[in-house]
Amino acid sequence: MGILEGVIRRETKALHKQGIRILHLGRLDRLSDPLRKEICQALELTKNNTRMTLSVAFDYGGRAEIIDAVRSIIANGLSPDELDEELFGSYLYSATLPDPDLIVRTAGEQRLSNFLLWQSAYSEYYYTQAMWPDFDDQEVRQALIAYSQRKRRFGKVAPQG
Repeated sequence: MGILEGVIRRETKALHKQGIRILHLGRLDRLSDPLRKEICQALELTKNNTRMTLSVAFDYGGRAEIIDAVRSIIANGLSPDELDEELFGSYLYSATLPDPDLIVRTAGEQRLSNFLLWQSAYSEYYYTQAMWPDFDDQEVRQALIAYSQRKRRFGKVAPQG
């Protein structure tokens, strides 16, 4: 955890200078006070940056995210009749982000791993044997080529014929 604190402290200013907003996806309440402080300072410093968003999923779980959203909805006194997909999405950790179009799984893993369960409903998955540290420009290119060849229907039935 000390390494993570140092990386956040060291990299935040450079990211801020480049106009990059840092977004934390996950729970903060279970982190140590020093780590939580570093994360909160990074979020605050970069919150108005618009060039790019760097989302960091730390102490993140898709199921926990959904439960946290439901708890917040209940705590805010919303009635079931008010709830729809858009409102529910606004309570997720990633509320300010678009849903992912492509999720890459490295190291031959072929499972969801409790990652962005709500947001990935219509995402395409790309599986590669490459380990994360080896996922280089060529691997990105292969993933994007494979993605470009997909026929995305977003849950709609394909026409017959």
